[in-house]
Amino acid sequence: MLHITRPEVPETIGFLLTPSFSMMAFTASIEPLRSANRMSGHALYDWQVVTKDGNPVNASNGLATMASTSIAEARHFPTLIVCAGLDVHLFRDKEVFSWLRRQARNGTRIGAVCTGSHILARAGLLENHRCTIHWENIPGFTEEFPDIEVTSDVFEIDRGRFTCSGGTAALDMMLHLIGLQYGHELTTAVSDQFIHDRIRGPNDHQRMTLQARLGVRDTKLLSVIGQMESNLEEPLLRGELADSVSLSTRQLERLFRKYLGSTPKHYYLDLRLRRARQLLLQTNMSVLDVALACGFVSASHFSKCYREHFDKTPREERRTLA
Repeated sequence: MLHITRPEVPETIGFLLTPSFSMMAFTASIEPLRSANRMSGHALYDWQVVTKDGNPVNASNGLATMASTSIAEARHFPTLIVCAGLDVHLFRDKEVFSWLRRQARNGTRIGAVCTGSHILARAGLLENHRCTIHWENIPGFTEEFPDIEVTSDVFEIDRGRFTCSGGTAALDMMLHLIGLQYGHELTTAVSDQFIHDRIRGPNDHQRMTLQARLGVRDTKLLSVIGQMESNLEEPLLRGELADSVSLSTRQLERLFRKYLGSTPKHYYLDLRLRRARQLLLQTNMSVLDVALACGFVSASHFSKCYREHFDKTPREERRTLA
């Protein structure tokens, strides 16, 4: 039996579910609490599922989750976690934002998983706090909230706010929080239950390395691609990229064709257009603003390139959300 000091009462954690929330991130947040109770032999945690009106809400996979209570009837929670997912930029419910702010004023520690950071930011709860969000949503988040410090780390804990990038990162964050309260022994026992052989820390990065993602080991090619990914708004010239790794433009062309079956120009354009697609689908930015944010000099040039690449215009892409 683990040596855990049993609390007088379990800590009740609220989980606010918003439409199209990530089921993966939600279950990865709640299951460690259940397991911590089981492995310790004590009721360390309790939890309630909250929705705006107390009705079930569908996850992004279409499965409905029952609610314990509504925001109107919910108690004050010591800890509250916002679970969001797809189309979070469309969530603008003032009643929910007000409820979150009331919880914060009453001293609640407030967290978010997956894209829940977007909701906290729109509610004004991330001002002067560091946060993270799913890597796919970072570009849109930084465009809408340029004054909030957002990182690409697995999770962030900054005073009364804690956020994670989603998916299995929620498991790492919850294990970390359990460890802060009840120690490494319990954290390890819970981790073993989930066949989770390495608990990532807050400074681990979300995404695999470029080498792992691309299956490429050439250091010069990886350096150039890294520079491309970091300079989408103001694209670097092909000559600048080649010079940065002491290659001629012809040598750089050969590297791209050998390992990626593409040219530097087309690879760079693909990166910029994919970033543009993320911004179109995840923000309310105008088509012109999206174009400029991805290094295009005009909306017309951007639309032409976008249609050639995705077989639809940026506006047609946006209409798929309607």
